[in-house]
Amino acid sequence: MSNLHIIDSLLKNQSFETPAIGDSSVYDYATAMAMVENCIVVVSDLRLDKSRIFYGHFAKALGIEEDTIENSIWERNILSLMTPEEQEQKYLAEIRFFNYLRRLPRHRRQHFYLATRIKFNRIGNRIEPINVIHRMYYIYDADCETVRYAICIYGPELFPISSRSIIIDSITGKTEPLTSDVDSSILSRRELQVLQLIERGHTSTDISRQLNISKHTVSRHRQTILSKLQVKNSTEACRVARQINLL
Repeated sequence: MSNLHIIDSLLKNQSFETPAIGDSSVYDYATAMAMVENCIVVVSDLRLDKSRIFYGHFAKALGIEEDTIENSIWERNILSLMTPEEQEQKYLAEIRFFNYLRRLPRHRRQHFYLATRIKFNRIGNRIEPINVIHRMYYIYDADCETVRYAICIYGPELFPISSRSIIIDSITGKTEPLTSDVDSSILSRRELQVLQLIERGHTSTDISRQLNISKHTVSRHRQTILSKLQVKNSTEACRVARQINLL
């Protein structure tokens, strides 16, 4: 499964039952950002599977200003400026960022955003690729559990970042490289062992015997796994774990 299909599934298979913040405030923000920073701002409504794109002068300088509404959460016209390999790296960073946030307390999730260094390769007759910084913010529903909007900002690389992708705490200014270590830290070694046995169809009694732990401990590991992966049952836990290459 491609990184695009994984992040698409993670974003769309959420429960959109709680109230969302008003559309107007999100779109007003995007309008202002495009105007003030001269960047491209994409607001994706994950529940409606639609996007609105706001073009600043950076887009006009590249000659890529087109329709402002797209019937997808993926800004295809902009993504087409990248090579397939570049796109997959971008999606992989978004998968890691999504799961990084899910492990945080709900009230802290909107403190963080993702910055990724990408290249625009296919712009008119240009030969040299253009270095771009892609910033991504999630706007949550009222319960801070479900991501309702994703805001993507594309602008020129004004200054280098320390890694291809970094997580930035907008409250403290601290940064953290987004690497494969994020994937492996989602579950502990023992939790991963339990989940691997669950996927193979073993019962709690089987797992208890094979790992030489009590059934109570197995049950505790099961509940912790569900909590960390933000799922309701073991079947969903295995599906999500496969999507992010834990299994």
